[in-house]
Amino acid sequence: YRNATGFNIRLDEGSAYSGATISPFFDSMLVKVTASGRTLKGACARLHRALIEFRVRGLKTNITFLENVINHPTFYRGKATVGFIAEHPDLLKARHKRDRATRILRYLANTTVNGNPDVRFVDKDRTFRTPIIPKYDRLVAAQKGSKDYLTKHGPEKLAQWLKEQKTIQFTDTTFRDAHQSLLATRFRTRDMLQVAEAYSKNHPDTFSMEVWGGATFDVAMRFLNECPWQRLRLFREAIPNILFQMLLRGSNAVGYTAYPDNLVEKFIEKAWETGVDIFRIFDSLNWIENMRVSINTVRERTEGIAEACLCYTGDVFNPKEKKYTLGYYIDLAKQLEDAGAHIIAIKDMAGLLKPYAAVELITALKKSIDLPIHLHTHDTSSAQLATYLKAIEAGVDVVDVALGSMSGLTSQPNYNTLLEIIKGTDRAPKVDMESLNAHSNYWEVIREYYYPFESGLKSGTSEVYQHEIPGGQYSNLRPQANSLGLGDQMEAIKKAYADVNDLFEHIVKVTPSSKVVGDLALYMVSNGYSKEDIINNGNEIDFPDSTKNFMRGALGQPYQGFPKKLQKLVLKGEKPLKKRANSSLKPIDFDAEFADFQKHYGTQSTNFLEFLSYKLYPKVYDRFHNHRQVYGDIIHVPTLPFFYGLKAGEEIIVEIDAGKTLLIRLIFIEDPDEDGFRNVHFNLNGQERTVRVQDRRIKVEQIIHRKVSENNEWEVGAPLQGLLSKIFVKVGEKVEANTPLFVIEAMKMETTITATQAAKIAHLELTEGTMVEADDLVILLEEQ
Repeated sequence: YRNATGFNIRLDEGSAYSGATISPFFDSMLVKVTASGRTLKGACARLHRALIEFRVRGLKTNITFLENVINHPTFYRGKATVGFIAEHPDLLKARHKRDRATRILRYLANTTVNGNPDVRFVDKDRTFRTPIIPKYDRLVAAQKGSKDYLTKHGPEKLAQWLKEQKTIQFTDTTFRDAHQSLLATRFRTRDMLQVAEAYSKNHPDTFSMEVWGGATFDVAMRFLNECPWQRLRLFREAIPNILFQMLLRGSNAVGYTAYPDNLVEKFIEKAWETGVDIFRIFDSLNWIENMRVSINTVRERTEGIAEACLCYTGDVFNPKEKKYTLGYYIDLAKQLEDAGAHIIAIKDMAGLLKPYAAVELITALKKSIDLPIHLHTHDTSSAQLATYLKAIEAGVDVVDVALGSMSGLTSQPNYNTLLEIIKGTDRAPKVDMESLNAHSNYWEVIREYYYPFESGLKSGTSEVYQHEIPGGQYSNLRPQANSLGLGDQMEAIKKAYADVNDLFEHIVKVTPSSKVVGDLALYMVSNGYSKEDIINNGNEIDFPDSTKNFMRGALGQPYQGFPKKLQKLVLKGEKPLKKRANSSLKPIDFDAEFADFQKHYGTQSTNFLEFLSYKLYPKVYDRFHNHRQVYGDIIHVPTLPFFYGLKAGEEIIVEIDAGKTLLIRLIFIEDPDEDGFRNVHFNLNGQERTVRVQDRRIKVEQIIHRKVSENNEWEVGAPLQGLLSKIFVKVGEKVEANTPLFVIEAMKMETTITATQAAKIAHLELTEGTMVEADDLVILLEEQ
């Protein structure tokens, strides 16, 4: 037993006590704790302090019961009688003990021994600087800003106010799209939260901050093991005065597929309640029917702003452009205005909008609609500062920018530089440049912590005008390629991306349609397929699930329709949808399904917001929940040990709650035992603690699976490297052509492999959960 008051008893199996041997262990032991105070409630509070500091392992205790007793109002008011326990049976219910320190030590031990599974390489010689948080007054409340204006006047008047502003307004994307585009969305809440209050107080004149939505929702759970709702809530608490903006994928919410309409509606309601003000709503194919539910929900169920997007592709300045013309965008903007948008956003996700095209487009929009215009772009070509200058001259109302050290390349244009360029003009705002540069300097240092996730792009490239890869997707393609063993074939992947775009007849490419293009490009490179192979041999190819869903119409209807020949090759006789995929989905029974959710995952560690996370990403949420059960909430672990573990003698501070701080030092790691386990020794707040961890590098034999034979139609293999996540068939089962056999999962891409002919399942070579390489044999067929 040990507590912080210094009381220690150690009894080990076989220890001698009073001449007798305690063996194999003791049945019970009595420890008495007393406390006094000027009032009974005060004495109870001291007793509670002593009880919560006990650490008893290997034995059941009555500590929880005692805590329930002394914290009960009837007891500390002196009203308890002999029937107290019988009258209050809840006293006997054990409360959930978080034991946060132990779980954090478990995480640090595992990461130190085995590494973070999301970090593919570690530069052991790299040194890191300590970031400096910009100065701000902690004792003074933040000045009122755009959020306060919205609260007081509502969305309609805010939109009107925005139109009337002579100075150009800015949206800072550093907390969302900037790190998504540069660093595969890996920024942790902790690093952003450290400067959130400083930004709120130093730059209250910022129009909005993009902080949520898009890929940040699932990546928070999938790779960072954070709750995205917790992130939004913490940001809102730290920045109460500036409008928060999120990216919403219309009918796809923050996912990659269609969801029941009432789930999308509930998600928007809860996002508003938790902190979102501006909902930037888009459809990945510019199909307005997929945007109406979201626009209506924002207008009718929240007091937020519906900012509807026209996603830009092609080139309106090119006289040869026949599909995405100026007239196309004007017509789309008018439809969005009629649908109820408060603001129109030009979402230039790949950075294709050239400077003179921006003048034509914005000038035409200003003449055609009576709404503010918000311009978003990515600087992949390095030309977008020029695009912004021409757009500002043409009268655009808001532009998206990122702080200097987080700008450029696949991110947004440089906020700091743009302000210096327009300084002295009639549209230039007054901004504290010294403070803004200090914030940029903070992110310059923090960015170094995330070096494994850099996209690899060293300079701007005009290739973007050929392959048209969105900035937010570019940095994710490399880790996806690495996971498939294609990390050295990025040039081939970019070429395949352009080829798929041609095959799809130049669709709008933004999540999730861009994911469809990327998945098929990766699949083609992995299997050595050319564009001609797809057209000539498509009947024999098992396309990625995302390609099938797209051709089914699950994402909506592309402008001027699907490529008919390719659609037939992909669907293999399946009939495509002609209406919104959401309209045929069964509505969620929130009461019943939330009850089932909590029954499965427990009521103490879940809530309705997490239920929404589960409905949007069931597999991802399940992994996140299981990780949290083992390691607890690791959001407060500093970023360097989070990704890279600790070195011997290294000491860190983890503030797990206000006033609750853990001082952790790694003492040493023992050599592995015969079972491959290591004891990792820490000093936790002055006390030695040991965590036992299996070293996964020990006794790991490479398993080489049997490969499929060439030209053997009865052997079905994995088309790419990944996880064999699901097998649909059993030995002896008869299948027909196009019957699903199994699913391969790699990063965010799932591929369902189907039978190419009628056959009987003769043998299952591998089991679910097996990691496979390309061409590993999975199923052996035989003639029926």
